[in-house]
Amino acid sequence: MRILGIDPGIAIVGFGFIDKQGSKCVPVQYGCIQTEAHTPEEERLLHVYEGMIQLIDKYKPDAVAFEKLFFNRNVTTAMSVSQARGVLVLAAVQKGLPVAEYTPMQVKQAIVGYGKAEKRQVQEMTRMFLKLQAIPKPDDVADALAVAICHAHSYTLNSKLNEVLRS
Repeated sequence: MRILGIDPGIAIVGFGFIDKQGSKCVPVQYGCIQTEAHTPEEERLLHVYEGMIQLIDKYKPDAVAFEKLFFNRNVTTAMSVSQARGVLVLAAVQKGLPVAEYTPMQVKQAIVGYGKAEKRQVQEMTRMFLKLQAIPKPDDVADALAVAICHAHSYTLNSKLNEVLRS
């Protein structure tokens, strides 16, 4: 099963593709879609959307997992990032992919085992899970890979629960 993890943003969209092979998660490709700061917002959204479509077409994921947005201060940033998330979800749904969403706390719980873990702990565990030489940069990329791993764990658990419930 190939999973695309996404850390949504307007300036930087982190992405990470992993293959779930049994109990292992194997990195396939990761990076980010970036937009220029002083570009009109509609052009930035188009760039994010087109980047997502290209990634889906090239790496052919079976599912897409997003980090749920959380904002406590800047409403302007929240609106832009929400719009970017919308075009990212639209791209996935247009390609017929199932979409899942996880809160930062759920991702931390899945990766570190503690929902209030520090960002650095999550990044280091992500690096170790995927046997990477270094923590991917920028942080959005490491976050996207963590979301993909979270989905891999959640998908396995939910599949087993559904099997039990059906029998």
